[in-house]
Amino acid sequence: MKTISLAPQLEVSRIVLGVWRLLDWNMSDQQLLTYLKQSIEAGVTTYDHADIYGDYECEAAFGKALQLDATLRSQMQLITKCGIKLKSSKFPERQLKYYDYSKDYIIQQVERSLKNLQTDYIDVLLLHRPSPLLHPNEVAAAFETLKSSGKVKHLGVSNFTSGQFDSLQSYMNEPLVTNQIEISPSQLEHFENGNLDHLIEKRVSPMAWSPLAGGTLMHPQDEKTIRIHAALKSVGNQIGEKDLSKIIYAWLLMHPSHIIPVLGTGKIERLKAAVSALKIKLSQEQWFEIYTASTGNEVP
Repeated sequence: MKTISLAPQLEVSRIVLGVWRLLDWNMSDQQLLTYLKQSIEAGVTTYDHADIYGDYECEAAFGKALQLDATLRSQMQLITKCGIKLKSSKFPERQLKYYDYSKDYIIQQVERSLKNLQTDYIDVLLLHRPSPLLHPNEVAAAFETLKSSGKVKHLGVSNFTSGQFDSLQSYMNEPLVTNQIEISPSQLEHFENGNLDHLIEKRVSPMAWSPLAGGTLMHPQDEKTIRIHAALKSVGNQIGEKDLSKIIYAWLLMHPSHIIPVLGTGKIERLKAAVSALKIKLSQEQWFEIYTASTGNEVP
């Protein structure tokens, strides 16, 4: 499968496997290892984590499977996030959910992720959500420490606006490599707020979380998703494709910002279907049929 360069010496797969719901897949360590091997064989070599996923347990579950065959680590790229502090029974002292991007906390969470994932380095560390108390100097200092020690190779962000991205970037010695944001045919926020245009300008490829809008585009329940579903079926009929998820992935992949979809599936068939979408070519008219179905209006 095609890869995409996020930075010099950083190639990621064109499709990324997200593990937010890994515990819901109910796989044994060996079953998960088999799934990881199948995904690599299919060309999906990049995995998206966060310290908080599964109430702080998904990274460790992934690491246990990876430990069964440590040779896989050299064939994959690991992404993880930090910065959100969940209210959890694991941290009874916390009274509410909040964000922490202090130097000490970032380094602490990276050390935790390294231990859980049973690896010596993280390919990309993402700041999970923007915080009104984010001190860019603290982030820059944390990354410098982690980078110099070889524990984190690259830094990016998630859910940042273009202004927040540029503000942090101005304090960094190295470029931020991605912004992971919600993008789907029913979520056009970043088309409309200039974020995707900004990323094109910066030559930064975004990652798209929830590219299928949580499955609502396959099972529409309101006026907007019904419109989009009808447009997806129409385009599918035009090109002879019944799997609407493939149409959605092809729609995302066609965008000039080089969107990288992040899938949250534990089924290899769905992962392979997403990979096969790389071969689907939509016309501009077909792309806009889906886009205008989402907006509900003809373009000006």
